[in-house]
This record gives sequence, structure tokens and C-alpha cells, in this order.
Amino acid sequence: MNALDATSTRPYLIRALYEWCTDNGFTPYIAVLVDESVQVPREYVKDGEIVLNVSFDATSALKLGNDFIEFKARFAGTAREILVPISRVIAIYARENGQGMAFPSPVAGAGVAAPSAGVLPPVEAPDEKTAPKVLQLAPVNPEEEGDDPEPPKPGAGAARPALKRVK
Repeated sequence: MNALDATSTRPYLIRALYEWCTDNGFTPYIAVLVDESVQVPREYVKDGEIVLNVSFDATSALKLGNDFIEFKARFAGTAREILVPISRVIAIYARENGQGMAFPSPVAGAGVAAPSAGVLPPVEAPDEKTAPKVLQLAPVNPEEEGDDPEPPKPGAGAARPALKRVK
């Protein structure tokens, strides 16, 4: 079996980070890029993304599969069925400290199931105008803030990517 025949590592990394979060008493959250293949309450989608609490306490019948993340959750007291294709998960992280992993955004036009057993085809480098925003997760520890030099300020008009929590 060569690398092109192998399945995607994304579902395995998501499961590993989920387990790490729960083993350490953290609350696992996933950030999802929403499109027509994602089944979530649309009223909670903001800027084409939704952040979901996937902890044991917040979900029922959670299944972290190779193709989909499925569970039931309550939104404003109403039970909802949630179905997220693995390819649409752009990050998993611990709410308490922000540690986790961000994934590349899905390729435009890619369906729910990626071709050749979960491996995405090579994509040409996008130009600056169509390049996807980079999402960086960094631990936030107030005790260490004084040790690090202040990060450079973004240029005029540059937006800093951030994860947004939707309750």
C-alpha cells in the first residue's frame, strides 16, 4: 500500500485529540466549515462556521467515525441531530486552554467523500486573493504573557483569524 492508497489521517487525529481532551478533563470543541453537506442548526452558523461542544456532557450518542461525526445535542432546549462530514472539521481543541489542532480547509468543489479512499487530490497553490485564511491555535496562559515579546501588530486592513465560540 502506498501513500495515495492510505485513508485520511484526519478522523484518527480528531479521535486522538478528543481522547486527550477528555483524559485531561478538558472540554473538546470542533470548528466546522458549514456547507450543504453539514447538518447543524443554521441559526447558530456565523460567517460560514460553527463551533460545537462535543464533550460527553453536551452530546448524546456521539460517534466519531471515519467519514462523519454524528451526535444529538440540545440547542436552546431543543434536541437536534448533528451530522458533520470529517472533511468539514477545520479544528479540534480544548476550550480551557486552546490547545488542539487545525486542519487545512476543504478544497472547493470537493464532495462529502474524498476521492481514492479519503486522500484529497493535489491542488495548485492559490494566489493571495483566493488563499484560505490560516487558523492558528496557541495556548493561552496568563502567567506566561510577560515572558514573550509582544507579537507584531497586523498591517492596515489585515484581519486576524480566530475561532469563534457559538453557544
